[in-house]
Amino acid sequence: MSSFCTILNVNVLIAVIIVPFVGLDVWGLLHSLTRSDVIRMILKHLENYIAIARKQAETHGAAALKLTVIFDLEGFNIKQYAWKPAAEMVFTLLQLYEANYPEILKICFIVNAPKIFSLAFSVVKKFMHEYTISKIKIYGTDAKKWQAQVLSIIDKDQIPVHYGGTMVDENGDPRCSLIVKPGGKVPKSYYSKNIASDSEKEYKKVTIKTGEKHVVDLLCLENDSVLKWEFGIESHDIKFSIKRKDEEGNEEVVHGPRKVGEGPVDVGVMPVKGPATYSVVFDNKNAFLRNKKVYYDLLISVPSRDLNMSDEPDDSCEPAAAGSK
Repeated sequence: MSSFCTILNVNVLIAVIIVPFVGLDVWGLLHSLTRSDVIRMILKHLENYIAIARKQAETHGAAALKLTVIFDLEGFNIKQYAWKPAAEMVFTLLQLYEANYPEILKICFIVNAPKIFSLAFSVVKKFMHEYTISKIKIYGTDAKKWQAQVLSIIDKDQIPVHYGGTMVDENGDPRCSLIVKPGGKVPKSYYSKNIASDSEKEYKKVTIKTGEKHVVDLLCLENDSVLKWEFGIESHDIKFSIKRKDEEGNEEVVHGPRKVGEGPVDVGVMPVKGPATYSVVFDNKNAFLRNKKVYYDLLISVPSRDLNMSDEPDDSCEPAAAGSK
């Protein structure tokens, strides 16, 4: 999932972690392992990195204790992290990091960030200390801008060509994939039936008759809230949209309408503000022959307050409450 490289730069040993998001299959991981398993695996890697840094610090001084991290968001898909089990795992990891590993970060480069990442970061930074936030530098896909900053910290011959350096692995790969190992699709044969069935229990199910629609009203009381959705349709397609109605009765469409067909679960997240009512609409009015079976999980929350997470990983996941009409 990531690589730990020991980098020599201006006579100071710098510990560098590179985390590529290309091919990272969060959905597959969390259908094959429990959330606790994944969290323990990540923390084990982090502990190993810190142990190496401590050993280097014995020779090179306290500066070697600080970690430099590069998160490469090429291939980042926000839909994976809007999925509730994945989002809760990320928030739990952030809490564990802030509680147990304060001030180990020298600098964190987030590179190749798509525009949608700003939404995700605005949510997760609520769980970060100011010290951590001050160490994070976010860059888009213009490599010239972020490579110059990376090379101001790391010597060119000690970082892969893909990140602006001159290093290749023994296969001549500019990404050094033998060292900085990318993720990959988790085969469905690895999926745990127990984990999958637990996830399915979270969804509400409804049959929408021909010519009708199903509306779920969600009350938003505060600003800085988010609306998250997961839904699927067992066959054919359904029209999906979200409307907002304020206290004065003014109504507007804030998402869609768009058709969603059978296949992978449709997952999304959007910022919302209150006081207002957000209506999630599954519309089957244009269908004259077929009823549609839809399963869904919807939630409006204030992330810094409503996500009930402890410092200990928890495999339970409370279903969202939503009223329908």
